[in-house]
Formats: sequence, C-alpha cells, structure tokens
Amino acid sequence: MNATTLAGQPEAAVPAVDLVALKARQQGAWSSGDYAVVGTTLQIVGEQLCEAADLRSGWTVLDVAAGNGNATLAAARRGCAVVSTDYVPALLERGRERAQAERLAVEFRQADAEALPFADASFDAVLSTFGVMFTPDQDKAAAEMLRVCRPGGRIGLANWTPEGFIGQLFRTMAGHLPPPSGVRSPALWGTEARLAELFGAGAADIAVARRNFAFRYLSPEQWLEVFRTWYGPVLKAFAALEAPAQAALTTDLLALVDRFNRSGDTTMVVPSEYLEVVVTRR
Repeated sequence: MNATTLAGQPEAAVPAVDLVALKARQQGAWSSGDYAVVGTTLQIVGEQLCEAADLRSGWTVLDVAAGNGNATLAAARRGCAVVSTDYVPALLERGRERAQAERLAVEFRQADAEALPFADASFDAVLSTFGVMFTPDQDKAAAEMLRVCRPGGRIGLANWTPEGFIGQLFRTMAGHLPPPSGVRSPALWGTEARLAELFGAGAADIAVARRNFAFRYLSPEQWLEVFRTWYGPVLKAFAALEAPAQAALTTDLLALVDRFNRSGDTTMVVPSEYLEVVVTRR
C-alpha cells in the first residue's frame, strides 16, 4: 500500500529534507505555549495503553516523547520502574511535578527519540502516547524503540489517525501553512500500513485497535482559545499568519469542530480517532 499524506493524497518520493533544522523547529513549537494544559486531559489514553500492553509490576518501562507524562504516570501506578524522556525540558518538569504529587518514583531524562541514550534491550516495555509520531525521522525513531526493547517485550503506542479529528486538524492547518516539502506526515503512524513498515521486521506481532478520545470543552470557541494559546503547533501556526489569514484559519477550524461535534448543545464533545498499538518485540 502506498503511504499517504495528511491530505489523503498518495505520497510521492520523499526528497532530501534538513531533518536537523526541522527537528529544531519542532522542538521550538512544542516548547511554546504549555502542552501540559492539553496533555493532562488525555490521561485516560495512557491508562488504557498500559492495560492494552498488559504491563507487569516490576517491569522496566521507557516513555518516549513523554510530554507531561501521561503514560509515565500510568505505568508507575502499576508498579513499573519508569524512565520518562522528552526533548522539551519544561514538559519533563511538568511530569516531575505530577509524579511528586502522587509520590511516584520516576526517573526523568531529556532525550531525543531518534537517538535514545540507552543500551540495547534495556526495557521490558517502551511506550509513547501522541509523541514519537511527531519525530522528523520516523524510521530512526521506530528503530530506536525496537532497539531498546528486550526480545519478547512490548512497544505500546497511541497515534492519531489521518481521518480523525486531530489528523484533520493538522490537515486543515496545512491548507493555510503548508509543511516543508518532503516531510512525512505524522498521521502515517496512525495507519496500519505504515506501522507494518516501521515495526514489521522487528515484531513477532502487531496488535491494533481503533479508539476515540473525546475532547470536551465549554464551547468550540473555548477549545480554540486553549489550543491557540497552549498547544504549540496551533500557537505557531497562528503566529506565522497575518490577521486576515488568522481569521480564515479560525473559520476553518471552527467548521472542523462543527463537523465532528456530537454534543447536541452549545458545548463541545468531539471524538478523535487514534490507533492503540501493541508491538511484541521479536
């Protein structure tokens, strides 16, 4: 199966991309605002992922691109020895604050998902919720997760799908502010075909379930205010546009919410599809 872009079109041959520069821009985006404001609402995803991966007390667990630590905390609550990593120090600090509040012993460490500073087969399980999917070099990131996971161990992922609300959010923003040419869509991680490409050679099994997370806000307008203030990619998109273009993006984003909103009243209840993935390491 051919890979697809966020816009749903067949992906052409990928030209050379300055991945170092792209990573620096992405790090800047995720460092802006405060993803933790949005991230904490997604806690249930980390809990469900740990159940799907059937984590065992005493296991060593690595959370990759952990953000503010949803999967980290979920694994620690299950008695695992967890190392939480991200390349944004401020997000690690948010996770550290949460772990301290719950008296959970977690190691927090700044690390690049494409060059994990751990020995081969160091962990019983490796997790990432809506994190590793945003790495510029997808193949390298997947290879690193496989490398540090022991044979027979598990890699657990939660990845937004192209068709779901967040996948369509990024597609909508790309219509106003196109991404650099040749960059693979993060939403490819939300397709079974791409997961097979990334993990198939190192996997004994890849189990995939389609799930939905519901974004719940007082109104679509409140959701947009939160995302353009705290969610780095949306904040940066608005900052890069002049006022008329910002207004056009606002109109399109609110129309997107209206398309997905199932509240039936003035509030916002928007389900966003994601893939819950458990890879068993060969």
